[in-house]
Amino acid sequence: MRRRIAAKGAAAATAAVLGLAMAACDNPQDSKGGDTAQGDAELRIGLAYDVGGKGDKSFNDSAYRGLERVKDELGITDVKDFEPKEGEAESDKEERLKLMANEGYDVIIGVGFAYAEPLKEVAPEFPDVNFAIIDSRIEDHDNVTSLVFAEEQASFLAGAAAALKSEEDHIGFVGGVKTPLIQKFQAGYEAGAKEINDDIDIEVSYLTQPPDFGGFSDPARGESTAKGQFDKGADVVFHAAGASGNGVLQAAADREQLFIGVDSDQYANAPDDQKQYVVTSALKNIDTAVFEYVKSVADGKTQTGVQEFDLSDGGVDYATSNSEQISDIQDQLDELKQKIIDGEIEVPTKP
Repeated sequence: MRRRIAAKGAAAATAAVLGLAMAACDNPQDSKGGDTAQGDAELRIGLAYDVGGKGDKSFNDSAYRGLERVKDELGITDVKDFEPKEGEAESDKEERLKLMANEGYDVIIGVGFAYAEPLKEVAPEFPDVNFAIIDSRIEDHDNVTSLVFAEEQASFLAGAAAALKSEEDHIGFVGGVKTPLIQKFQAGYEAGAKEINDDIDIEVSYLTQPPDFGGFSDPARGESTAKGQFDKGADVVFHAAGASGNGVLQAAADREQLFIGVDSDQYANAPDDQKQYVVTSALKNIDTAVFEYVKSVADGKTQTGVQEFDLSDGGVDYATSNSEQISDIQDQLDELKQKIIDGEIEVPTKP
């Protein structure tokens, strides 16, 4: 279940206004009432993207949708997002966080586990700033909130979907970078597939190894790797590779095979000529986590500690937007989903 750690009061808001990085909705009144309207109008929100940046149609774009909700639903207009540099070092991330803090941002969100060490360095220097990080647990800094997900649960459903759709009993997984986080996706996917067919063949490939994180931003490599898996006999491939997944989808379309997306609903943002190949996506609702965290600050009830999102609270799920592909297996997936929620199925986090 989603665990809530005791809330602390929000940091005092600054009054300065910075030019916006994105179009904003000018609505300072909070429709939920209470004491949040004045704070909403003055809060300054900064968000730093992970490798691949905005436009990856996956991980970072989900965070961006959370910012859009902040503007549209909370009326907070002083919002800015920051793009990563190609091949940047930890020091670049650290400087980006310091820049935002020095410019007076009240809420600063690092998208991705790569911000863990930079945040540990920067957060103590700015105790009045509310920091949050997605996909990493930082439990020893009072002003850092961790927003983490049960990726393995959504991936289990993706694996079950792949096994149910495979005509060859042969599927694939493409991971961006071989880290413990991405291995959670692999573990869940393999377990879900074997829940349906214990004898299924599963191809597993990673695009890069740490410290090379380029595997999250290399569609060409994603395409060639997926084509290699299709050549070996796989007929459904799932990726957890950020922007590189766009290449995986291209490979599926080229070979007229099936694709399963990740983080965002990749059927919704796929090119029209590729949509038919998207079975589903393992959803990771980063947008909800970003929105709820900012709202907690605006409400003066800042979420702190570790906030975990899973199937039971809709933090992760599977997409049903492509009815032509998913409708015939949806009942089976929903049954598995409920068993996970009820604790009848325990999904592994390591392959």
